[in-house]
Formats: sequence, structure tokens, C-alpha cells
Amino acid sequence: MYATTVLTDFVAQHYLTVPDPGPEGVPHSHHFEVELTFRGPELNEHDYLVDIDDAEGALDALADRYRDELLNDLPEFEGDNPSVERFARTIFERVTDDAVDGYVTDDTVSELSVTVWEDEAAAATYDAPV
Repeated sequence: MYATTVLTDFVAQHYLTVPDPGPEGVPHSHHFEVELTFRGPELNEHDYLVDIDDAEGALDALADRYRDELLNDLPEFEGDNPSVERFARTIFERVTDDAVDGYVTDDTVSELSVTVWEDEAAAATYDAPV
């Protein structure tokens, strides 16, 4: 299995909406780092699993979407607790929507893993077939 990983980072804000969230219940910032790892059993005719320029383009769009935003105010988090776990799944869904349009991947990618680091010590990952 091949794997290609690309990274980006940005600052965004959120607050947790669970009962008794403590200090996490007030808006606060995180320096998020996002890792996209594309996996597949074969390379394409150019010996790529995924075109890194396309993957970085997807990351740039993600960073532009979330940079300096309050996640709670965005429609993709409406009714959800904007936890780092939920954020990882939301990013997965955005990237795979792009993949369906052929923007990010071709037929060589069979799985995508999204890891979102909330700080240097805590991260969440969502992965699934694409």
C-alpha cells in the first residue's frame, strides 16, 4: 500500500457545546495542523498515488475556509459540537467531495485519513475508504 501525506496549518476558534465544558465552553483559539494521508495499492501512469500539487490545492482551500473563523458559526457544524474529532470528519467530507469531482484524486486512491492536531499534544483522526 502506498501513502502520500500533505500538511497545512492555520488558526481558528471554537467552543465546545457539551454539558459542563469548563473553560472549553468559551470561544478560544487553536493552532490547528491538518494532515491528509492518501492511500492506495497502485500508482497511476505517472507513478503518482496522488498529484501533490492537487492535494496541496485542497489543503489551501481548507485553510482558507477555516482560517480565523469561529467553527461554531459555520453551517457544517450547525447542531454539532465542534470537537477536534468532528473537525477531522468534516474535513474528510470536504476533501472527498472534491475527490468525487476529480480535483484531488484519481482511481489510485482507495482510502483517505485526516488527522487534525488541536495542539502539540492532542489530535484526532478520521479515515475511511473513498
